Amino acid sequence: MSKKVRWGVLSTAQIGRNHVIPAMQAGEATEIVAIASRDEARARQAATELGISKAYGSYEALLADPEIDAIYNPLPNHLHADLTIWALEAGKHVLCEKPIALDASEARAIEAAQTRTGLLVAEAFMVRFHPQWRKVREIVESGRVGEVRAIQTIFSYYLTDPENIRNQPDIGGGGLYDVGCYAINTARYVFGSEAERVIGLFDLDPDLGTDRMTSGLAEFPGRRHLAFTCATQLVPTQSVTILGTKGRLEIAIPFNAPAGAETTIAFDDGRDLNGGGRETITIPASDQYTLQGDAFSRAVLGEEPLPWGLADAVLNMQVLDALFRSAQSGQWERAG
Repeated sequence: MSKKVRWGVLSTAQIGRNHVIPAMQAGEATEIVAIASRDEARARQAATELGISKAYGSYEALLADPEIDAIYNPLPNHLHADLTIWALEAGKHVLCEKPIALDASEARAIEAAQTRTGLLVAEAFMVRFHPQWRKVREIVESGRVGEVRAIQTIFSYYLTDPENIRNQPDIGGGGLYDVGCYAINTARYVFGSEAERVIGLFDLDPDLGTDRMTSGLAEFPGRRHLAFTCATQLVPTQSVTILGTKGRLEIAIPFNAPAGAETTIAFDDGRDLNGGGRETITIPASDQYTLQGDAFSRAVLGEEPLPWGLADAVLNMQVLDALFRSAQSGQWERAG
């Protein structure tokens, strides 16, 4: 492949510097040509460290660069919608970090901008590009686990620094926005349908004001259930168990799969409780950020369709909205 999409990155956020940018630089269809920060010195430092040719001291300057085709937006959550719309209006395709916005109405505003510009927008749920998740859906669709009836998901870490953006409620901090969204997204992927109603239980940090632990139930068509807990002040762990009528699947590292190592999926037919029917499926090493970047780039180049676009992001956001409404009402809320 000779042609590559030229990317600019908005902000020197840690997720970009440490994970996404190096991975995208390893892609076949992706070239990172510029990075921007409101602090030009930080932008230049990041550009030097990452081998990026251009550094800008403002987002405006980067968006005005005619040599940039697409934007990666890892800004704090409250800036996702505004800067994504701004980038679209500047003629750039956009891959935006999750959550795409703070609510579905903001996501629909992005959708309107996309309609006006005809450009591509996607929410950066990298996990769906990892071969382990594609293998999970392949197994589910094969019928090997029978009828999938329930999914149980846990995603937690421990972080109490009030200066960290994840602990600032006014800019979209908290566990549901940060990691609970993965539980919703992957359940929708496995079930192949949309949640009908949800109920959530929130534990707010009395000082920070963010949801430090959220548990939720989501009902999908056919009375299939997702049960999840996400947390920002619990021991770091993550797990997904998919339960069917003939077997279950367990994903060892479902969300932060290591880029340079194999991952595993366990299948168990439940014949006994000692693992007599357990099989370990090994997935070759891959980098889900590289795969995500190249998939978006190939869509920009017109070589492949975009697997999940903005409509998918709006649907995920609607479920998060319903969970937040449930926190206020204490009742089940419609997710559509």
